[in-house]
Amino acid sequence: MTDNPYGNGAVEARKAPEPPRHSVRRDAEEDVAGPRDKEAGPQDKEGVIDEEALIAEYEAEKPARHLNGIPGTVIHAIGAALSLFSLYWVFNPMPTQFYLPAFLMIGLPLTFLVYRGWGRSPAAKASGRSDNPHILDWLLAAVAVVPFAYIISDWDGFFRRAITPTYLDLIMGVIAILVTLEASRRTVGILVPLVVLAFFAYAAFGSFIPAPFNTASFNWIRLVGHNVMGTQGLFGVPTDVAASYIILFTIYGAVLGASGATKFFIDLSFSAFGQSKSGPGRTVTLAGFLLGTVSGSGVATTVTLGGISWPLLRKAGYPKEYGGAILAAAGIGAIMSPPTLGAAAFIIAALLGVSYLQVLIWATIPTVLYYFGIILAIEMDARRFKTRAVDLEVKRVGKLLLRFGYHFSSLVAIVVFMAMGMTPFRAVVFATGLAFVLSFLDRQSWLTPKRIWDALATGAMGALSVIPVMAAAGLIVGIMTLTGLGLKLANIIVDFAGGSLLLTAIFSAISVTLLGLAVPVTASFIISWVIIGPALQDVGVPAFAAAMFIFYYSVLSEVSPPTALSPFAASAITGGKPIKTMWLTWRYTLSAFLVPFIFVLSDDGVGLLLQGGPGTIALAFTVSLLAVASLAVATGAWLIGPARWPERVLLGAGSLPMLVMEPLYIGIGAAIIAVGVLVHILGLRKHRTDMVTGRKDKAPL
Repeated sequence: MTDNPYGNGAVEARKAPEPPRHSVRRDAEEDVAGPRDKEAGPQDKEGVIDEEALIAEYEAEKPARHLNGIPGTVIHAIGAALSLFSLYWVFNPMPTQFYLPAFLMIGLPLTFLVYRGWGRSPAAKASGRSDNPHILDWLLAAVAVVPFAYIISDWDGFFRRAITPTYLDLIMGVIAILVTLEASRRTVGILVPLVVLAFFAYAAFGSFIPAPFNTASFNWIRLVGHNVMGTQGLFGVPTDVAASYIILFTIYGAVLGASGATKFFIDLSFSAFGQSKSGPGRTVTLAGFLLGTVSGSGVATTVTLGGISWPLLRKAGYPKEYGGAILAAAGIGAIMSPPTLGAAAFIIAALLGVSYLQVLIWATIPTVLYYFGIILAIEMDARRFKTRAVDLEVKRVGKLLLRFGYHFSSLVAIVVFMAMGMTPFRAVVFATGLAFVLSFLDRQSWLTPKRIWDALATGAMGALSVIPVMAAAGLIVGIMTLTGLGLKLANIIVDFAGGSLLLTAIFSAISVTLLGLAVPVTASFIISWVIIGPALQDVGVPAFAAAMFIFYYSVLSEVSPPTALSPFAASAITGGKPIKTMWLTWRYTLSAFLVPFIFVLSDDGVGLLLQGGPGTIALAFTVSLLAVASLAVATGAWLIGPARWPERVLLGAGSLPMLVMEPLYIGIGAAIIAVGVLVHILGLRKHRTDMVTGRKDKAPL
């Protein structure tokens, strides 16, 4: 599943106007590929793919409303108010016990107005009319205000009464929990609220559950007091992250997009790689990485890329499923690419008590390896499918960078500001201000007062799909800390693995992946950290390495069978077979499934997270490059020429021992890889000799 912390929903009222493209002609799609395939996903009357419909269909979040008229204006204003309140908090800090209830007092009611609780009527769908909130939505929004307004009216006394709450405290606490669950149901579906209710049931009836899962039974007074009137539940770390990191980065992403950065990133990718034989695949990959700085959502980036880049891939000669796999793999990379990672990265910084800059540092080399694996696969496919260059009317890279390269400035500024010791909150706000100032370098992208207002509303709306989920995840964490369930499950995992580091890592990877199939990335990470984090640390994995391991597997659940949302969205665009697209995407991203094992299986493996000194980092990076390259050959069936099964098996097998970053295993892996390369070279020579002598033997592939 996917989170969408940077805002790509389907609410018309919050879309900031986009300036026209800088260099690639608007009719490039028709020039490249002609009319679109009829089967290539939702289309409007002119045959153009409806990107918002695809995002709504394949995102984990439920589709938001299409707002207009006075209700749309009012909701727009509330969203802008939420953004302004968050910006005010950065420069005028207030107690957490006041700020978080106040933030939810605006955010949760806004969710009831933006997200439907039920589908539109058939008549509304057929006529294309808007589906503005019903009277019940407005009533629920009003009800959602009440408990949080009650809390902030006497926030100090409310939190002091956690052990001996009044009946009114308890009633308001129950209402706060219920509106949180309903808001999360509207944004991500029924599963997350059901999971929360299951945890509450466990806490209430824990004494009736057989060992080793049994626990004390807690009454509703204790449950509400712990989860609403303390800092371990509703107002815990997840909600704190949503109200600080996430909302500020969604505002930044909205301002950056409104300033024309999205168009520039796509144009730059086309200009840099669009003219070579493997250029179309490289173009999509680079564009996915750059768009991730604005999107942060795998499905949204995939769909945005697909609408622009699939005609290019098709004209170059990529089959539908392979083209869809490239789109999905590039889109998924958006969630794990610095400088704006997915929402779970903010959670890592908060849980470990480190700066967000440190998390970016940890993510740098794994991100490089992820895209290195994709690029190798693209180069191999370009040779296998004999793809061709596609002629596009684009500006030269140097000219484009000289004119519009300033869009990178705010991204660099975030890292520079944090390196100077500035908090992430102030760093992203100042970077947002820089993006605003730089927008005036292009007349078409000026951030006028209306565009600023739209961007503020868009930023808040983009966070709404995450806010209720984070609050619900906080309730789960609260139950786990109250009952000690997390430690129990961690001990069970370690015992089942017999104390083996390798088995514990494998079981952990499987558990996180399976959990990620059911809940969004952020919720998956939070739950997994409470359960699996202690298990990995019990077998000697450093806390930061365990956190990054869980983070990557939470993200990779988006490409894991059977739910693989990004590949399914990509197949809807290309018209390819969804299941085949899913498996091909898995092939493109396979290296990302193996790289996290490197930094948990040995002490030297943490070099991939830029820890342990220059020698350790260089060794880990070099060995990992070789392992990823070998795995790419095994799955891509190409080295110097077409690779046969014997050498593919050897190179794939040789990459596995290298996951254990120790001299013996590195030597074993290198030897197997060397044999595989030798077999490949000898096979090619034999094939060429046979071709010269006229033999009709089967080709190497």
